[in-house]
Amino acid sequence: MENSNTNLGSESVGKLLFKLATPAIIAQIVNVLYNIVDRIFIGRMENGEVAMAGVGVAFPIIIIITACSYLIGMGGGPLAAIKMGEQNNDEAEKIMSNSFSVLVILAILLTIGFKIGKEPLLWMFGASESTIGYSMDYLNIYLIGTVFVQISMGMNTFINTQGFATTGMMTVAIGALINIILDPIFIFGFNMGVKGAALATIIAQGVSAIWVLMFLFGKKSILKIKKKYMIPKASIILPVLGLGISPFIMQSTESLVLIALNSKLQMYGGDLAVGSMAIMSSIMQILMLPNMGVTQGAQPIISYNYGSGQLDRVKKTFKLCLLSCFTYSTILWLLLMIFPAFFVSIFNKNPQLLSMTSWSIKIIFCWCFYVWDSNSLSTDIFSTWKSNNIFGFSST
Repeated sequence: MENSNTNLGSESVGKLLFKLATPAIIAQIVNVLYNIVDRIFIGRMENGEVAMAGVGVAFPIIIIITACSYLIGMGGGPLAAIKMGEQNNDEAEKIMSNSFSVLVILAILLTIGFKIGKEPLLWMFGASESTIGYSMDYLNIYLIGTVFVQISMGMNTFINTQGFATTGMMTVAIGALINIILDPIFIFGFNMGVKGAALATIIAQGVSAIWVLMFLFGKKSILKIKKKYMIPKASIILPVLGLGISPFIMQSTESLVLIALNSKLQMYGGDLAVGSMAIMSSIMQILMLPNMGVTQGAQPIISYNYGSGQLDRVKKTFKLCLLSCFTYSTILWLLLMIFPAFFVSIFNKNPQLLSMTSWSIKIIFCWCFYVWDSNSLSTDIFSTWKSNNIFGFSST
């Protein structure tokens, strides 16, 4: 049976970080497969380059939806962990139950808002006559599953917060496995194209959301979602929003960068350049996952020990996390500089696209990993003790 949070304040920091970071890394890798696997299969469709560009134009909307789950999940999770460290589980349950309600409300608002405004937004984001159809087809279906994204990603943080890292990993592993199985069936078997990719994704996310709710309403969870605490209260939600704003800003600014890039790339390089950017974004997402997993594994350790006043363990965890992330980034940088074409060919083997993207990778990725490490590590770690807002703004 998986251990609860009871060892977070006493077990060896190195052993604990490894125990929590390993499933978190696996979960991050599997989680990104929701969109990455879609792109790999889409890239192998007829007119795959154009379809890839079309879905790439929709990325900013997908990123904003994900950012909203971070706003609540990464704001509420550390606060709940701090309350657990203070031996105040009742207050932690209030935070978790309020967070659940707000995530559902956000999902409804996002679905309605993007359903109404998606077409003008897509044109603004860099769509062309040849790509707008693919963008619309993908989003029309993807937006139906917005509530699943909010619950599976936002509430999974509360599973990890309690020390159930393996259960948190299974949340995304189950969904990703379903997505990988359904993608080729829907895209090629049923000849649904990008619609099939979106449908496979929301079915997978729906199953993940059910898994999360079954656990948080079930007997194994230390904290329970309780109906009596589900009515949102400003005194609970405002601190959650205050803490979650930094990861939200970091994720949202990525969307703004993509909007600006896609618009100019479409103007000067056409659909091929937009497709190239979609591939580079996918590569970045995949390769930075281990670092994200390490910081997520460190969060419950830091929050719990901060809440219980064990600041020496907080400092030790931070230093170990920093060393791990920078070591990995150095190895990763070397591989990208030497073998860029290998990573690009995973998505598409079009000679023009391969050449353009391989050249671009060396320029864009020559420095960004260390900058990303600094911003992400600061935001993720400092968010665990309510001191992260300055780091969120530094990401802009």
